[in-house]
Amino acid sequence: MAILLPETTQSSTDSLTPRQIVAELDKYVIGQTAAKRAVAIALRNRMRRQKLSPELAEEVAPKNILMIGPTGVGKTEIARRLARLAQSPFVKVEASKFTEVGYVGRDVESMVRDLVELGVDMVRAEKIEEVRGKAAQNAEDRLLDILLPPSRPIAPDDDPIAARDQQNQTRERFREQLRTGRLDARTVEIDVREKAFPSFEIIAGSSVEEVDINLKDMLPGLFQGKTKKRKVKVPEALEYFKQEEEQKLIDMESVSRTAVERVEQGGIIFIDEIDKISGREGSHGPDVSREGVQRDILPIVEGTTVNTKYGMVRTDHILFIAAGAFHVSKPSDLIPELQGRFPIRVELEPLGRDEFVRILTEPRSALVKQYTALMETEGVDLTFTDDAIHRIADFATIVNERTENIGARRLHTVMEKLLDEISFEGPDLAEKTVTIDDAYVTRMLADIVKNEDLSRYIL
Repeated sequence: MAILLPETTQSSTDSLTPRQIVAELDKYVIGQTAAKRAVAIALRNRMRRQKLSPELAEEVAPKNILMIGPTGVGKTEIARRLARLAQSPFVKVEASKFTEVGYVGRDVESMVRDLVELGVDMVRAEKIEEVRGKAAQNAEDRLLDILLPPSRPIAPDDDPIAARDQQNQTRERFREQLRTGRLDARTVEIDVREKAFPSFEIIAGSSVEEVDINLKDMLPGLFQGKTKKRKVKVPEALEYFKQEEEQKLIDMESVSRTAVERVEQGGIIFIDEIDKISGREGSHGPDVSREGVQRDILPIVEGTTVNTKYGMVRTDHILFIAAGAFHVSKPSDLIPELQGRFPIRVELEPLGRDEFVRILTEPRSALVKQYTALMETEGVDLTFTDDAIHRIADFATIVNERTENIGARRLHTVMEKLLDEISFEGPDLAEKTVTIDDAYVTRMLADIVKNEDLSRYIL
């Protein structure tokens, strides 16, 4: 018997081959073919696991990935786009935050709790979409009950059927006026629930999750909030009623169960800056032992059960993607147990001039397309020549070589400085057609790039 991922995670992505997954990632991330192949295989293996018998599927562990490469080369973007492609709950955490002062061992579990919260939000949004039509109808009925005067009692000599038909016709006329916006100017009085956030102190040694669960169990009425009368316009009242009706129609227990299952079977956790905790007991000052942080992350990666307010969550089949620059340390500096939990190693290549040209123009959300669209909102027709794009890539490459290599992120700083005048003057420009050519780029950037001290601060 095959096991299935819950609901929408079981989607058209099931039919995507690794080659097609790479092709999808190519639309957003330039280069890094090896990394794309690795994540495509990992995602495809997850789909293959669904078709195994439950007994065997339980034994198939996810093939976690360790990405090695400098900043700004696409590590995070590949993981994020993969999660979006697979419709999986995805959370990014910085490994270095677990070394901060005030760290306690169980804090590493927060990454799983964050993932579950995200999963619940995803499932709730899907459920809301399903009940949106019914909720809108219920909200209309509640608002019409307020707008329409109370129906008068039917007199003994009146025809009850005719009287009810008359009332229904009046109600439907009001409904039509409500839908066409003719009642938008009217004000109605509705009961609005206030959000209550009682103050309390967290008991030392207890997690926020436990305190939250215990308080809600002991004092169920404390978190409900009081209602008060408010006078609002009809559209605002209708929107408020819609939200209330949507929440009434959603079974949160079912949402929680589905979200937990989706996280367990399809969740992705991206652990960034893992190289910052790879030193061997070499930390100074108040920071926590880096090796100690690794040992606390280890159970989460190898498979454990984490207590969340939505129930117990197993991490055995969550896919972990770790990333780091490893400038100072190297992957072998990680403790052996943690190394063994990341069987797929992939090195990402630094980006150069040719990649920058492609990044500026090829992806769906390329920087040139973004700035062109932004200036269109001001009525400015912004055009980049091919020479200008190559010159921008040249300058970004030079600055990366002379100062700190921050990869494609350098393009953002270069583009902001290049378009500083146009962005500021855009609304007031008399000539609304602007062409960015080689000469314009050189005029705006050449002096800054030549002055190394200046470029360190500005670019």
